Amino acid sequence: MLVHQILKAKSDDAVVTVPPGTKVSEAARILAERKIGTVVISSDGVTADGILSERDIVRVLAKRGGAILSDPVDSFMTVKLVTCGRDDSADAVLQKMTDGRFRHMPVLEDGQLVGLITLGDVVKARLAELAMEKDALQGMIMGH
Repeated sequence: MLVHQILKAKSDDAVVTVPPGTKVSEAARILAERKIGTVVISSDGVTADGILSERDIVRVLAKRGGAILSDPVDSFMTVKLVTCGRDDSADAVLQKMTDGRFRHMPVLEDGQLVGLITLGDVVKARLAELAMEKDALQGMIMGH
């Protein structure tokens, strides 16, 4: 299965972005309201400058306290992004996520954001693929 197939299967393929300078408290509010785990920091809404996850916020909050909520997101965002393209395989993406110990990956095409896939998206797609393979094998065994 390829990334573009995973994106097509998602109910909402929009990437939630916030501009640099957005307060961490605002990013946290967006995460909670949208029930998502990450926001992409983008100065223009189409390129990825960085990424900030719930985990990032919690880790910095634990180290530095509540004062960080008024700091800008770009103070804590991950700037060395690991990304993928539409034609990358789900297995390759899963491997990158596992190796890097993260759950969200921006999908880029010609340097522009075209989607965001999560570990859950990849696992769901992989399980669906395995179920189809199982059904096909059962059908072959039973002579259908």
